[in-house]
Amino acid sequence: MKSAKSTIPNNWDDKAAQGLSEEQLLLYRSNLLGSDLRVTNYGGGNTSAKVMMKDPLTGKEAEVMWVKGSGGDLGSMKLDGFSTLYMEKLHALKGLYRGLAQEDEMVGYLPHCTFNLNPRAASIDTPLHAYIPVKHVDHVHPDSVIAIAATKNGEAITQKVFNGELGWLPWQRPGYDLGLKLEAMYKSNPKLKGIMLGGHGFFTWGDTSKECYENTLHVIQRAQDYIDSKDDGKPFGGPVITALDATQRQEFASKLMPALRGKLSKVNRKIGHFNDSEEVLTFVGSKNAKTLAALGTSCPDHFLRTKIFPMLVEFNPAKDTVEGMLTSLDNLLEAYRKDYEAYYKRCASPTSPAVRDPYPVIILVPGIGMFSFANDKATARIAGEFYVNAINVMRGAAAMDEYVGLPEQEAFNIEYWALEEAKLQRMPKAKPLAARIALITGGAGGIGKATARRLLGEGAVVCLTDIDAKALAETEKEFHSKYGKDSVRVVTCNVTDEQSVIDSFKFCVREFGGLDILVSNAGISSASNYEDTTLDIWNKNISILATGYFLVSRSGYRIMLEQGLEGSVVFIASKNALAASPGAAAYCTAKAAEVHLARCLALEGAPRGIRVNVVNPDAVLRGSKIWQGDWRKERAEAYNLAEEQLEEHYRNRSLLKRSVFPEDIAEAVYFFAGDASAKSTANILNVDAGNNQSFTR
Repeated sequence: MKSAKSTIPNNWDDKAAQGLSEEQLLLYRSNLLGSDLRVTNYGGGNTSAKVMMKDPLTGKEAEVMWVKGSGGDLGSMKLDGFSTLYMEKLHALKGLYRGLAQEDEMVGYLPHCTFNLNPRAASIDTPLHAYIPVKHVDHVHPDSVIAIAATKNGEAITQKVFNGELGWLPWQRPGYDLGLKLEAMYKSNPKLKGIMLGGHGFFTWGDTSKECYENTLHVIQRAQDYIDSKDDGKPFGGPVITALDATQRQEFASKLMPALRGKLSKVNRKIGHFNDSEEVLTFVGSKNAKTLAALGTSCPDHFLRTKIFPMLVEFNPAKDTVEGMLTSLDNLLEAYRKDYEAYYKRCASPTSPAVRDPYPVIILVPGIGMFSFANDKATARIAGEFYVNAINVMRGAAAMDEYVGLPEQEAFNIEYWALEEAKLQRMPKAKPLAARIALITGGAGGIGKATARRLLGEGAVVCLTDIDAKALAETEKEFHSKYGKDSVRVVTCNVTDEQSVIDSFKFCVREFGGLDILVSNAGISSASNYEDTTLDIWNKNISILATGYFLVSRSGYRIMLEQGLEGSVVFIASKNALAASPGAAAYCTAKAAEVHLARCLALEGAPRGIRVNVVNPDAVLRGSKIWQGDWRKERAEAYNLAEEQLEEHYRNRSLLKRSVFPEDIAEAVYFFAGDASAKSTANILNVDAGNNQSFTR
């Protein structure tokens, strides 16, 4: 019986579609298709519509193709994500085509076909849509359909499942020639409802946008129903490894990921992602996992992000340990590197681009899950999602017939395609903190949030911790909206509780893979005359501002050591660390302890490339949470001032007569976090607008 999970819903709403133009209907259809990952994977697939529009040059009606442009995602794209091209000019390209050996040059002609100066670059799939002589065309990569396309007897299965409604074209790299083949097949049999592309995906079409959408869903559902009818409930030959429970898997990931990240970052730093979903655990713990993984993925959309094959570790959690795996990592990764470089040498031609990073993107560990590493969090996460797509394809193909990956040379030709290399070369230059992982304590306060904004703006990913769960949740919502969900994680943490601190760092490691920048910022403020200072006040200051900084920096330092990468630790101390203030003995003493703790850690960290520096703020009134309690009142009383006079008092007290804001502290943290301060450790940077009492010498 078909499960609810196997049913692809028809979400077309005639009321929502009423009154929309053809290009708006195309966008509506595209967003619907992209909203369900069973229909198409992130960034994959494309849609088109051929529309009559007024030519801005002649004023006459011209047939224009709207087609998803290069890059972007069907589920989230807007109208500006479509390229627009004159159909007349696209047909004129046929006269310039010199044959399969020179087909890449046809991409250079596509800009000459642009309608209305549209800046969106046309994708390599443009001719595939253009030459199918139907108004509306979809090309997507659902797992169920690729499963048929990736079987040994895919053509026969296509004929059986679709009763002649779908044609079949054997594997061919997307390009101009494939567009001509699609046109020829349609014209030879105009009753076809679509065409299956071996190892790749399929095309469907319709006279209206709704008809095209429903035809696409019909094909996907037919494929899924057939797979379900063949699934014996024992995928991949059945289980041979029992997975650890969720808590044990997370603990394993926390121990493995820093060391793994360090070893994978030999070419450039990576960000990690951990996936222990049911699909992954079923595959990695199965009898046939090793054989299937070695065959590689089939769809180009998959292996462009995952590499042609993953690294599958021989591991059994019933008898093996994470410590044992850690000792074997160097040999495992060296073997993968040699295999990948051998693949490159076998397939490369004299004109091929140079070999790229030879280390794996996907690491599979039986009983634990899947680890994916890439240059940024989104790419690492998406690579993992694509390998889940590949797992689904292998499961479906094996249920029906025999799974077949792409021939090695064909896979190489896609991976090292000159057009793909040109796309990589057009990528914008990485930001200064790209692929850096930062953890900031007190992250929901003014200085913590300002620091996070500064680091995020320079390309880092950030894990924010705070004891205030409500403020942390509000900060998470704000930052996800501005910077995206992949860049920010939050976790509540009490810096005085050893286990809470350890758990928060484990969370950061599982989410991002490790740690490069630690900003120890959580704090409090208190004031009382010396004779009125209670032991509770003293202990609270020492617990949060001294012991808390010790617990936080110790956890961060341990992770940096496990990675073996350079790192930066920044303590947010205070002017009071260097200059005593009346009525604040506990606070001043604890802040002084922070500075000396930083110096001690700098001594031990330097031989390992881990720098430790201190930023000393003073009088950061605006946005800082420490001024929200009694501290403002107490400081005002200490100086015989009204509370509203404090900011002016501190400004006038400074040598520069300027106020200090959270953003000023964040700028100092950024300096110490980045490469500009690569030769600085055990330093103190005062950000106080000038206070001669706190001069360091």
